[in-house]
This record gives sequence, structure tokens and C-alpha cells, in this order.
Amino acid sequence: MRPEKENEKMSLFNTGEPAWLMLADGTVFEGYSFGAKGSKVGEIVFTTGMTGYQETLSDPSYYGQIVTQTFPLIGNYGVNGTDYESGSSVVSGYVVRECCNCPSNFRSEGDIEKFLKRHGIIGIHSIDTRRLTRIIREHGVMNGIITTEKPDGTMLGQIRDFRITGAVEAVTVPKPQEFKADKQEYSVVLFDFGYKYNIRRELLKRGCSVTVVPANTTARQVRELNPDGIMLSNGPGDPADNTEIIENLREIQKLGIPTFGICLGHQLTALANGARTEKLKYGHRGANQPVIDIALDRTFVTSQNHGYAVVNDSVDPAVGEVSHKNANDGTCEGVRYRNFPCFTVQFHPEACGGPQDTAYLFDEFVRMIKEGKV
Repeated sequence: MRPEKENEKMSLFNTGEPAWLMLADGTVFEGYSFGAKGSKVGEIVFTTGMTGYQETLSDPSYYGQIVTQTFPLIGNYGVNGTDYESGSSVVSGYVVRECCNCPSNFRSEGDIEKFLKRHGIIGIHSIDTRRLTRIIREHGVMNGIITTEKPDGTMLGQIRDFRITGAVEAVTVPKPQEFKADKQEYSVVLFDFGYKYNIRRELLKRGCSVTVVPANTTARQVRELNPDGIMLSNGPGDPADNTEIIENLREIQKLGIPTFGICLGHQLTALANGARTEKLKYGHRGANQPVIDIALDRTFVTSQNHGYAVVNDSVDPAVGEVSHKNANDGTCEGVRYRNFPCFTVQFHPEACGGPQDTAYLFDEFVRMIKEGKV
């Protein structure tokens, strides 16, 4: 084969059927379609991760959202059957600058377009993602529609009326699931608010057998399982919408079982203890968020995916203290509680792919369980 023909084979997608992204302010981006066909309304967000697009696409925390990748080239190392963070993909759409149709990696088992088609995700490529990101940074997260049908003004009402609802209920498991550690030392109940598989993996490799339970599991049901520890997972949506879960957590914490909360689990625990949450202008999404551990006086690079944050001043000092802060904007990134054995963080210490600087928090959780059994 002549070199130029080989180069042609290795080219990026740069043609195809048209696709559009329309924002709530009427801005329209035209590009090319990849993945599924159709139309879907969602909340448009951006993530700055340079790698880990399969983990992003399979993260349940993106439920109801049209995800924009700020890194310009996506798909170059393909996808595989191992790196899923959940059993499917629940994003409402996928936006990239350039999509690679020729993945090259020894672990690759397919390309990203087939992944999107398999999960029914509408994608658009060859649009100016830098311009789109600037719009979101300036005006804040906004709704939009991703479509392979040419948009018109009649869609604006549908876009502006959209709100993510029933998010946790849509992604949680319908019944408990058990996973045994090879050398079991402890048992942990993992509340599935939209959990990422690597939370389970991190617990299993530390000798914790895991029972994944539905989001609405009650204190009585937890008591019957008699776990050594409780893990409250990440998940999608507005934390304040989950009134039943928040009430359940108030009762669960009275059991005095060592508890570790991540992301949505962090927010729900704060709400259960009288704190407030607020929506951020455009959220923290990516693998490069600096977080200060106040007790250690150290800054860690973390992976994050959230649009809401606990309000620092709303944490009652008699109940808990803010333990971590975002080095960029000072928002709350962690709380340690005084009224029961619990600590929570806003970021993802289990991140894959992403920085694993804060995986020590899983070790701290296991130590807390061990001390509770002495």
C-alpha cells in the first residue's frame, strides 16, 4: 500500500451526515453525526479530561446531560470491555471536536462510534468546542438539543422547559447485588445513587465484600444487613430533589456505622445534617481539579464531575467541619462529621482514568472500620 493511501486510511472523520446542537439562547452549531440518530434534549456541560472518555461516557452522574469534551481529539485509543464505570451509558448526547475512526491501542476492542450506536447515544463532531465551552463558562450551564434533524425555533420551548428529574431513581439498582472479596475482612453496604464500578473495585481489593443496595434503602434494611461500613456513592441530578433519601440518611447515621460519602453521597449527607447545596455556574468536570486537604496542608489533583456544591458556611461547626476546599474557587470539597463516624468528599478518589492521588481515603475508611470493630 502506498504511504499516502495508508495516511488516508488513518484520517479522522471529517464528512458524513449533518447534525446540529442548538442551545437555549438560540445559538446553533452545525457538524457531522456519529453514533445514533434522532433528537435529545439535555443540559449541556463540558469536561476537561484529556483521557478517560469511556469512563466519562459510562459514568451515571452524567444522566440527562449532553457532554462536551474540551480535549480536541477523542477516540484515538478505542474502547474495551473492561473500562466501563457502569453497565451502560446514560448521557443524553456527546459533543467532540474531532473523532478518531482508527483507534490504536493494544487494549482496544472497538471504536467510539460503535460504542455510541450500541448505547443509543447521539453524537456530533467537527464543531468549535472551544467556542461552545466559552459560552458555557460565560453564561453558565444551559439546556440544548442534539439532533440529526435540522433544528428550528419550535424546539426552543422544549429546550427551555427541560429539567433533569428522577435522576437517581433512573440509574440505581432495582435490588441488592453482592460482590465477595477474595480475602474478606469486612463487609460494606454501597448505596447506589449512580455508583461508578471503581468504587466497588477499590473496596474489594482492600478486603471489603460489597453489597450494592438501591438508593431508597432504609435504616431498618441496613441494620438487617449488619455491615461494618457504609459507602454513599456518586450520582446525578440536584441533591435537594432526593427528599426521601435524605430522610433515610438521617436515620441511618443514628446506627453509628462508619460511613464514607463520595460526590452526591457527600452532598446528601450534608443536606441530612442541616447544610445547604447550591448549583455552580458551570460545575467541576475533568481530571485536573486542585483540592486542598486542610488537615494535611497539601494540595491534590483530583477527578471531578459535579454541578452542585455544599455551601461552606452552611456546615454547622457543632456537627462537622469542612475538611477539603477547591484551590480554584474555594468551594467545599469535603466534610468530617463530629456527630457520627463519617467523612465525605466532593471529588472522586476512585478515579479511573484520572489522578489517583487521593486513593488514600479508601485506606482511611478501612482504618475507621477496623477501629470501630476493636
